[in-house]
Amino acid sequence: MELNIKYRGRVATTNDIDLINRLTKDNPTDSRRALSVKFCKATNWVQANGNLRDMVARGFMLALYRAGHISLPEKKYNTHNPLAKPKKPAEVAIDKTAINTNLKAILPLEFIQVRRSSQEKLFNSLIEHYHYLAYTQPVGEHLKYIVFAGQIPVACLAFSSAARHIGPRDKFIGWDGQTRKRNINLICYNTRFLILPWVRIPYLASHILARVAKIISNDWQKTYNHPVYYIETFVDRGLFAGTCYKAANWIYVGDTTGRGKNDQTGKPNRSIKAIYGYPLTKDFRKVLTGSKS
Repeated sequence: MELNIKYRGRVATTNDIDLINRLTKDNPTDSRRALSVKFCKATNWVQANGNLRDMVARGFMLALYRAGHISLPEKKYNTHNPLAKPKKPAEVAIDKTAINTNLKAILPLEFIQVRRSSQEKLFNSLIEHYHYLAYTQPVGEHLKYIVFAGQIPVACLAFSSAARHIGPRDKFIGWDGQTRKRNINLICYNTRFLILPWVRIPYLASHILARVAKIISNDWQKTYNHPVYYIETFVDRGLFAGTCYKAANWIYVGDTTGRGKNDQTGKPNRSIKAIYGYPLTKDFRKVLTGSKS
């Protein structure tokens, strides 16, 4: 039987409660982390790449504990949370000589996926110091790219797990709620796009967007053992016109409400953003909706 408790898309059931209480009783010396691992193995709660979702499971178990449905052992130690007080990326020194030329003169560009590499610090530094939103540590699946012209970085892009519910996007794809929950990991979100301020090359931005669309699905497959079929992004209408996305054939699908996911007032409390999407395959709707037609 389902309970009125939901955490990260999982609705708690009486079976979950019985299982957790049994695990706690049968393993009296286990920590909360060890119990969350056992719970994930018992329920096959895994990510798309096969890794256990034990961190999410600990949050799920804590929600049940606070609601009085289960018992948990005392915390054995306070886990260091690097996201609680994030340290800003240090600035990495690079050549800032102005580049004023045409696109053909710097081709071909090289796209390097730098997550978990020695160049990730450079990416973090460039976003922190030159992107108007600065750097924030992504949560969930994500990739980071630096675009090089020869040995010179000219741009950065970041992609992460997509927002769970975006009305115009979901309507454009043709998703119902259950299908969206099942297939949300098959789309991703362009969270950052930076052309370095000393790089002034006409058509560079749209060229980069077109190129990255050809490689990102394979890179996602290599990293997370599943492809992506659709990219989305949000453009602050008060600051930008979305010109480069339009030039790269991204599709405007609507606007955000400006309320945020935890809004309880029904009134806008942040800037309205234009939503753009880019299908990576012709049959993206068929794949994302599970349609057989």
